[in-house]
Amino acid sequence: MFLNALNTCDKIFEGWKEWPEYYKLDFINNLMSHICDNVKIVLFLYYMILETKSRIIESAIKVFNSDYSAPLQKVADNANITRRTLHRYFKDRNELVAVCEREMEVSCKKAMIAAIKSSNDPLIQLENMLYAGIDCGAKYSFFYKLHQQDGHSHNKNNKDCVDYDFIYNSFTNIVKELQKSGVVNKQMTVQWIQNLHAGIINSTVNTNDTSESSKSNIRNFAWKSFIKGIAP
Repeated sequence: MFLNALNTCDKIFEGWKEWPEYYKLDFINNLMSHICDNVKIVLFLYYMILETKSRIIESAIKVFNSDYSAPLQKVADNANITRRTLHRYFKDRNELVAVCEREMEVSCKKAMIAAIKSSNDPLIQLENMLYAGIDCGAKYSFFYKLHQQDGHSHNKNNKDCVDYDFIYNSFTNIVKELQKSGVVNKQMTVQWIQNLHAGIINSTVNTNDTSESSKSNIRNFAWKSFIKGIAP
């Protein structure tokens, strides 16, 4: 019965992380007013599990983005939990990294692919890819580093690798088109431009000022810095 309840919770909370915070609260309040106490307890416990698991994943992405070899204790500390609690959710490092990859597949890769498909104008595509990377934050950087690091086994049958190839190849084609039209410096390699792209995203994500007006300005600063940095 408990497993059935959890399966029901999985369906109820599908896509939970992408919901706005106010919508989450309204949803919980409305739900609680229509169900019995026993179900409320199950939902509350599931909510706590979901939030803790999400916090661990976000923490792992941030920590591994800075240092891929960082110990799990550092992930636990960053998530404000004990190492023992972390292992209640993930049995080992490999499982945690695999879940982080799936998390990036859901959010970051979807955003980057949407940016590529947002226009037929390569300049707009390039700008939207930068914004998508900024919105994804550490997830983009971690995804990028994961496929660039020494020892990574690139597999054409792995969806993560296939999506990475699509994004990288699209980025390459966009840059080459802009080089042909004279918008981008022809002397710069695609690898250099991609590294600059990733570096500006990192700098933007790590900027401390998070007010809404500043966020908009910072995005504009990021794009101007990037496009001027690769101009002829």
